[in-house]
Amino acid sequence: MLEIKELSFAINEEGHSKEIIYDLNLTVEDGRFVVITGPNGSGKSTLARLVMGIEKPVSGRILLDGEDITGLSITERARKGVSFAFQQPVRFKGIRVHDLLRLASGENLSVSAACDYLSEVGLCARDYIDREINSSLSGGELKRIEIATLLARKTRLSLFDEPEAGIDLWSFQNLIRIFEKMRSEIKDSSIIIISHQERILQIADEIVVLANGRITRQGSPAEVLPELVGPEAPEISCQKLQ
Repeated sequence: MLEIKELSFAINEEGHSKEIIYDLNLTVEDGRFVVITGPNGSGKSTLARLVMGIEKPVSGRILLDGEDITGLSITERARKGVSFAFQQPVRFKGIRVHDLLRLASGENLSVSAACDYLSEVGLCARDYIDREINSSLSGGELKRIEIATLLARKTRLSLFDEPEAGIDLWSFQNLIRIFEKMRSEIKDSSIIIISHQERILQIADEIVVLANGRITRQGSPAEVLPELVGPEAPEISCQKLQ
């Protein structure tokens, strides 16, 4: 379980402190698929980066399974089972897909086991297991390989920052299928996705809406989504992928 308690974060802008996250409280229970949305500049990605340890809060606490991880480094949080998928997956010149999956799993992963993870994200293992993580891979392929590494890690908490960014419609549809499968199978772990996409919001267990660094709405898609896609909430910019 993830608990965020009275979390605040600010940056120094032209000699003045600008608050990005303000006194935020949020609990994500085990086995939950949560999507955080809101207008640009609302603090969504910053919140994910605070949970991962990329940024440090000015006040408040972050707890994972009751343990305070606020002061832990990115590496220490990763060891506790927190993973983070960036908007633009990192390319690793000279590293093969099999090598990356082996590193992610933390064990001497066999080719057969690595292929199973690739199959789970809809990639033909034979075509990708020995591919190098470089510019020859499309954005959609990189996204799915990145998700395969998260599956291999068996993380307690998986964070995705706008996973739909920079991919085409076909890749997006496959991404939705992968998330639907992950949602149906999570038990002791949790998934948090930062997204504007209506299709991703629809498959959430819970939607959290941020505005000006604060949670303004929270609930199931049935409760929250009509407010986001209706004419009364244009500032949310909930997007449809045509």
